Amino acid sequence: MRRMVLVSTALVLCVCALAAQAPPPAAAPTANPLVAELRQAYSRVADYLLRMAEKMPEDQYAFQPVPEIRTCAGTLGHTIDMQMRTCASITGSGAQAGASAMTGKAQLVAAMKAAMAECDKAFASLTDESAVQMTASARGGQRSKLGSLYGMVTHDNEEYGYLAIYLRLKGVVPPSSEGGGMRGRGGSAF
Repeated sequence: MRRMVLVSTALVLCVCALAAQAPPPAAAPTANPLVAELRQAYSRVADYLLRMAEKMPEDQYAFQPVPEIRTCAGTLGHTIDMQMRTCASITGSGAQAGASAMTGKAQLVAAMKAAMAECDKAFASLTDESAVQMTASARGGQRSKLGSLYGMVTHDNEEYGYLAIYLRLKGVVPPSSEGGGMRGRGGSAF
């Protein structure tokens, strides 16, 4: 009897040891990993930009740290126009935001949401295969759809960096420093 317990215990320990060494089950592959990864990066920065636009007090939209750079509204408008232009070139909608001329908080937040909706359509229309198709670049010439979106995400991050300083100078904590990840854009913060 004692021998049977020892053998059973040894067998259970061996099975447990083997199970511990087995690799974890593989995650289901994403159908379009290149587009999915870029969309996740876009979703993160777009969420930060929208939350920043909502957090900045309306009376501070005219704030300009030094004369050589844009106002808060101007920087946000420039960013929105770039998003809309890039994503509309991919969807073929030809939509324009005209946000660079806007100065009010409500107008700019609405324009940001419209640009984000256009970008959601652009990302939804892409597969990894179609992402390499060429399209007109926002700065002229031709660029792959994936390259155009990558350039937009890079630009958005750069502009968010500027705007985060505007917020800090006005005593407002930028969304990326709040913690808690993304709100409502279907992705996860890194």
